[in-house]
Amino acid sequence: MSLQVENLEHNMAKLTITVSAEEVEKALQAAYLKQRSKISLPGFRKGKVPRQMIEKMYGPEVFYDEAANHMISEAYGKAYDECELEIASQPTIDVVQLEKGKDFIFTAEVATKPEVTLGDYKGVEVPKSETEVTDEEVEAELKKEQEKNSRTINVEDRGAQLQDVVTIDFEGSVDGVPFDGGQATEYPLTLGSNTFIPGFEDQLVGAKVGDDVDVKVTFPEEYQAKELAGKEAIFKCAVKKIEAKELPELDDDFAKDVSEFDTLAEYKEHIKTNLVERKENEAKRAKEDAAVDKAIENAQMDIPEAMLQTQCRQMLDDFSRRMQSQGLSMDQYFQFTGMTAEKMMEDMKPQALKRIQTRLVLEKVAEVENIQPTEEEVNEEISKMAEAYKMEADKLKELLGERELEQMKKDMAVQKAVTVIADAAKEV
Repeated sequence: MSLQVENLEHNMAKLTITVSAEEVEKALQAAYLKQRSKISLPGFRKGKVPRQMIEKMYGPEVFYDEAANHMISEAYGKAYDECELEIASQPTIDVVQLEKGKDFIFTAEVATKPEVTLGDYKGVEVPKSETEVTDEEVEAELKKEQEKNSRTINVEDRGAQLQDVVTIDFEGSVDGVPFDGGQATEYPLTLGSNTFIPGFEDQLVGAKVGDDVDVKVTFPEEYQAKELAGKEAIFKCAVKKIEAKELPELDDDFAKDVSEFDTLAEYKEHIKTNLVERKENEAKRAKEDAAVDKAIENAQMDIPEAMLQTQCRQMLDDFSRRMQSQGLSMDQYFQFTGMTAEKMMEDMKPQALKRIQTRLVLEKVAEVENIQPTEEEVNEEISKMAEAYKMEADKLKELLGERELEQMKKDMAVQKAVTVIADAAKEV
């Protein structure tokens, strides 16, 4: 494999990667061996057709896609390790030459880590946060604890109300025809949570256990499934169960049940102390965020679009994993909300840009200030991780590769850079 690197404008680069004809032949043969069991020709048993016969019948290109995918994956990985660029995006691949008996040539266009020019990052002015705790805030916190200690009761003597959890079976259809992803059984839906298409939950208010309710909704005009966009749908819902919360009385007995205190007054004072501590921590984080925002505002950097798209894709993948952990596929989420992957990524762009800018600026500050974690701090961080994973620190350190260890050190340096910027900031 050979590699040529061409630097482009706006922190982009083109890698031209050449794979020898000998390796091309190996990849084509591997593709043949992988696919031959699926190919049959008259006069040959399935899986026993010679490669030459297949290429004569279908053309030598029959194995190109399989071979190219293998060579691109392997050669790009090597090029990534060999080049001295700090690549910051997924590659855009373009095949230049793929022909039997010749070298395989392809290009990979990538974003590279932008250079940051820092402006003022010490002594920036930030607003001062309020840390005083009011009686109303204490009562609100007490109310949350009351909610947490509520018990769930089955409701059978009244219709469903907002905040009730209604368990339903449902099937959606358009013009009487069910559509994919519009069905579910034993689905718990909190009325008023705005989880589903606008208007869906409202139509279940008043329904009783055993009721069958036809919920009529209209899909948004820009719905991702074109065959459903703008159309009216009917969801046939069977109400299987209704659950409501029953709140405990707020008195000394409540305080004894939920805390180590004997009276409600003592428990309220404890809540106030915790709120003060929380507000002070929030004020600290707010100061850090505001100071870093100022440092970003004063810095200059050119973020390539490919880097931004890669960050958005990572954020969308993270969101998808969270949805799956809650038992909801992305297809179902898109149907119920009218959202699309493209629209979500577009909406994520400002947050993605902020994440990139923050990381770049903090890494630059760490570099300029020569901020590095000490060996003691690194070992302490490894011990914390080991405790979280319930394993020995020495064992975890052995398992951590050099790249992972360097990334951890870089993350620690970045956090130290936040402290440097925030400590020097002026509250006004």
